[in-house]
Formats: sequence, structure tokens, C-alpha cells
Amino acid sequence: MFRRSALALIAGGLGLSLTAAHAQAPLPKITFGTDWLAEAEHGGFYQAVATGLYKKHGLDVTIRMGGPQANPVQLIATGVVDFQLSSGSSGALNMVQQDIPVVAVAAIFQKDPQVLISHPGAGNDKLTDMKGKPIMISSAARSGYWLFLKAKLGFVDTQIRPYTFSAAPFLADKSAIQQGFVSAEPYEIERVSHEKPVVNLLADNGYSSYSNVILTQTKSVKERPEIVRAFVEASIEGWYSYIYGDPSPGNAAIRVANPDMTQANLDNGIATMKSYGVVDSGDSEKMGIGAMTDARWAEFFKTMSDAGLYPAGMDYKKAFTTEFVDKGYALQMRKP
Repeated sequence: MFRRSALALIAGGLGLSLTAAHAQAPLPKITFGTDWLAEAEHGGFYQAVATGLYKKHGLDVTIRMGGPQANPVQLIATGVVDFQLSSGSSGALNMVQQDIPVVAVAAIFQKDPQVLISHPGAGNDKLTDMKGKPIMISSAARSGYWLFLKAKLGFVDTQIRPYTFSAAPFLADKSAIQQGFVSAEPYEIERVSHEKPVVNLLADNGYSSYSNVILTQTKSVKERPEIVRAFVEASIEGWYSYIYGDPSPGNAAIRVANPDMTQANLDNGIATMKSYGVVDSGDSEKMGIGAMTDARWAEFFKTMSDAGLYPAGMDYKKAFTTEFVDKGYALQMRKP
């Protein structure tokens, strides 16, 4: 819930600038919740804070870092945060299913960074090779990408083994397969084992979920669209700056929030997101970072509905709006 009256904004340059009359007024205070501890996957948001992009757009933004104990659904549904990061398209669709008035307003990641990781030479080089074999996944994955793997590739629940967010079991067993993020676990596994693991990005194998999806309450879109637009556009600028410019301001802010994050991890995260096209590929190349299309949402909804996660008649279009994206905002900052 926004706690201050809306600020009149006028178009100019890359974004919206305050009128002289409002420039001296206190900026609306906005809280943005992330889905995990500060990392490169949140870099554009920290970049927007550190470089003053949110303030340039008339907002005073505080990032509320997520973690294993965070409850993103509760935070955004109750208005504890004004915007909340969701790790995938399911977050917004789950809200529709539960009749919670929350909507996705941008998808920062065109590709979900979820991967399955295996050892080289173990006969698990492709997803189809993994059918029927034990795979370590988190409990949350059972109602997420695992349903896609079951529906599209014939995986079965008897394959599931618990994933404890530790690479130790994987490193101890050459036949092991585990989940991970393309920009995180493969790097750590290679660093420790000195062996490059086999990485299969689900997004490159038909998994059409968006990721790093920005959620806000539906009433905010209706009652305060100028605030939503300012936040989305400043975030988009932050991501262009972080991916294509100098990411050091954002990285410094991340390491303050999460001292366990190393510079090497951050450097790898940025390089990997760029090489795999996680942030900027496909539709975003012409429509801008944050792009979403009805076709992608429809495809993902059908896959998960066919798998039994959602009723076929559910109105998936309530999960998102393209009002604030798809217009090529800040596209001139892109550096192919």
C-alpha cells in the first residue's frame, strides 16, 4: 500500500522528471521485496538505488531483502511491501487462483534461470537422459518446474530426492543430478571440484516461465499507475545499466546487504546472465527489458494447467498487465 499521495510526473529524457514545485517535496516512500538474499540476480534493482535512478523518477525506494524465511505472497498481499519480486510466472498465477488481487507488471528475466546440473561422463548430458533417475530438487519445485518436466518429458515423482541447498551430496556422487540457478550453483561446483558440470537450462528446453517478475497490488495499478510506471521504468534503466554499463555501484550495494556475496560470484552472475540471455533476449531485444506477452503467459498457463496445477477455466489474464512494458523503454541503453 502506498503511504503518500501521488507525485505529478512529466515525461522527459529516459524517464519521468519531477516538476520544480514537487522537486522539493518529500518523495513517496516505496518498499520493494526481493525473493532471496542479495545477489547478481537482483543487481539492476540495487543499481537503480545506488545510482539514484529511483529518485530521478520521483521515488524513495528501500529494498527489503528476502531469504529462506520470507513469505513473498503474504508481504505483497498485505501491503507490507509495495512491490515484490517473484521467481517465476507461477507467483502471479497462484495469486489469481487464490483470488488475491495482485498482478505482474514486468518480467525482468526473459528466461527462468533454473537448471538441472549433472556430472560430465555420467550419461546425463540431456534432460531426456535424466528420465527415471534420482534428481535433487527443493520442495517448492514440486509445484513449479517439476510439473513441466513431468508433463513434457515423462519425469515421475519417484525420482525426487530432497535438495538441501548444499552441493556436498552432488559432489560426493558422480551419478547425482541436482537443481540450481544457471548463474550460481554451476560456478560454485566448478570452483570446488575443478570440473565443469553439465548444465541444462530449462528455459532452453521449452520451459516458458518468466522470472524476476515484479508484482504489485491490483489496486495500485488502478489508483496509482504513475507510481507503478515510475518504479518499473527506473528498474528497467537499472538493469540496462547493470548489464551493459558499470555494475560496480549495484555490486557494492549488494555486498553491503549480503556480506557473504563475493565479487567473483557477482562477476560470474553478470557474465552468465548475459551469455545465456537471461535478462535480455527474445522479445526484450525489440520491446525492452521487462517485456511480457499474452502468448508467453498463455503458453505457460496451458502447460501448468494441463499438468493439473491450475483449473483450465481460470482467467490467466488477471495475472499480468503489459501497461507498463513492451514499449521499448530505454532501449537505446542496450549494447548487443
